[in-house]
Amino acid sequence: MESVFGLVGKDFAIVVADSSAVHSILVHKTNEDKIMVLDSHKLMGASGETGDRAQFTEYVQKNVALYQFRNGIPLTTAATANFTRGELATALRKNPYMVNIILAGYDKDVGPSLYFIDYIASLHKVDKAAFGYGSYFALSMMDRHYRRDMSVEEAIELVDKCIREIRSRLVVAPPNFLIKIVDKDGAREYGWRESIKDAPVAAA
Repeated sequence: MESVFGLVGKDFAIVVADSSAVHSILVHKTNEDKIMVLDSHKLMGASGETGDRAQFTEYVQKNVALYQFRNGIPLTTAATANFTRGELATALRKNPYMVNIILAGYDKDVGPSLYFIDYIASLHKVDKAAFGYGSYFALSMMDRHYRRDMSVEEAIELVDKCIREIRSRLVVAPPNFLIKIVDKDGAREYGWRESIKDAPVAAA
């Protein structure tokens, strides 16, 4: 029951993801970070098969770093989105990655931006996006309350509304969510919304 969603505000973008690592009927952990920090000003939230999600997001992260190392300048958010889309399209004809992506970034000359990239390599620049079962409720809440000129506080309030709706509506709702933000000061973790915590592992 994965839930990943994001939105663009006045001068920032936010990506939110549940933190449950699930296989079949088992919950393995509830503190899995599904939002990869690609570089200083880019975030990639992903949902899908656990192996594909981990492998593909790390592959994109390392290629973004390689481009900057070779050329001395970072990829823009739009260029990163198109690179990601190209890699998914190439894999689609060979060995597809079952992964859906919300890419958020901040560029000095463009400002914040958000890209929707699904597993069949369709790419759209959007103001708000969501994947997973939680998307039914997150998208409806954002359709009702979203504004392009929202402040950080207003956006976080909307995020909390989406999380509450997902928790109350899904029959098997993820308990914990991680919120990350990117703006002119960089990409960083904003906070957690936790209803349960993983018990610490006892020392052997």
